[in-house]
Amino acid sequence: MAEEKLRHHFGDFLAGAEVFVYSVLAILLFVTALATIANAGKMLWDSVGHWTIATDTLLVLDQLLVVLMMVEIMHTVRISIHSHVLVTEPFLVVGLIASIRRMLVITLEAASLTKGGVWSADGASIFRGSMMELGLLGLVILVLVFSITLLRRYAPEEE
Repeated sequence: MAEEKLRHHFGDFLAGAEVFVYSVLAILLFVTALATIANAGKMLWDSVGHWTIATDTLLVLDQLLVVLMMVEIMHTVRISIHSHVLVTEPFLVVGLIASIRRMLVITLEAASLTKGGVWSADGASIFRGSMMELGLLGLVILVLVFSITLLRRYAPEEE
């Protein structure tokens, strides 16, 4: 009987510790998201002031997509705190956002390869590698979207 009571109290202690760790994680993610939003705002403000908004827009978008990933992770942490269940779908959404973010970065880098009108052998090999990575990322995005669709279609009904 005493052993069962000890197990119960230890389980309660671990549940409280889990909530504490999730709470600290959520606070740190929130502060990081705010700092990233402030950095994106500063980048946008500076680019408007220096008339370089056309070149800096993708950098700002990259920062905002990082914030979106952090918010999705915070959402997952919030669900974990409330339900004590690890939910899969938000992680798939974060993977989808990260893949799209990487595609945008690769596209921006590939566009800068031909900016000067000069095409070198190194540039050609970088371009080929970028195109292969874009193809793989496209495949990853399709798999993630298919997985999210399957999860939503065959999700157990809530009581």
